[in-house]
Amino acid sequence: MLKIGLETESLHLFFQNKKIDMFGFVELANELGVDGVQINIVKDYNLDEKWGALGSNSEKYLTELKSLIDKYNMFVEIDMRDLDYERMEEVIEVANRLGADTIRSYIPVVPVIKNINSGSEGAYDFAKVRGEFNMDSYQVGYEKVIKLIPLLEKNRIKLALENHEYETSDELVELIKRINSPWVGFLFDFGNSMMVWEEPVRAAENMAPYTYSTHFKDHIIIPEPNDEYGYVVCGVPAGKGNIDLKSVFNIMMKKSPLTRINVEMCYPYCAQFKRKPGTGGVFEVGKGAFKIEKPIYEYDVIKPLEYYYPQEISNELLEKMLIDQMSGVKESLSYLKKLREEYYVLGQ
Repeated sequence: MLKIGLETESLHLFFQNKKIDMFGFVELANELGVDGVQINIVKDYNLDEKWGALGSNSEKYLTELKSLIDKYNMFVEIDMRDLDYERMEEVIEVANRLGADTIRSYIPVVPVIKNINSGSEGAYDFAKVRGEFNMDSYQVGYEKVIKLIPLLEKNRIKLALENHEYETSDELVELIKRINSPWVGFLFDFGNSMMVWEEPVRAAENMAPYTYSTHFKDHIIIPEPNDEYGYVVCGVPAGKGNIDLKSVFNIMMKKSPLTRINVEMCYPYCAQFKRKPGTGGVFEVGKGAFKIEKPIYEYDVIKPLEYYYPQEISNELLEKMLIDQMSGVKESLSYLKKLREEYYVLGQ
């Protein structure tokens, strides 16, 4: 049966505010009835500069963490960024120690930033804010990945390239066909295609045959009058948004080699559209996954692009956001388990 994992980003506010660490996360994942964990090692606010939510790569630390993971018979995947050879060597060493067989990364987009808002993700990851996308990024990514293939093969680890807010599914499929290696496929993010104006169902159809891992999530569109396009994409608990999750899930089950689906419940979180309307086939908001909804929180209390890093808010609001996030994780896992049950029991 399909296994379910939980990505550390699903509780990013807990990690940022030192409310949880990796050991606590594994314990929680077990309590929530999931089969594995996906560990984000990307630098972020108030996290380890090099190892993100993981916290450390010391031998003693990894040995103790692996012991806990083995206690619950969990699988492990790792989420990183960059495709530099030296960094991949370091990450693969950690993957081997933890028993991870899949590593997520994405095409190294280095845009010229033209729109960094207060509290935006740009302070830690330029690929998360709108910039001028350079199609040469694919050639740079191709050359880096080709160099990595012997290293991946030697260690029996697959590289899963994510549709990470800048890339359309057509562009990524063209790249993966060009790479043409069983050690390199996709991490399909259920929501990220929206940032390039592409319906998630369409992206799923294109990417499913090459997909090795996932980020399962849901999105809505909310107004942001200070944004160039007037709207942003906003993460919500699975089932509370407008992505046709059932159709996307069934596509993945029928057309991909997936044996696991990982929940990355990006709530509360908002992202800018990264490329021009029409890039992925959708030209305006209002229909389908792009239906417009109300903001999660009052606009004059906290702006949408500040949801991810709510550093200058009251303790009361922070506590509410923490409660909302934990509740959202539980809702999302429950929703995914229901989809899984329907697929196996009802044959949908």
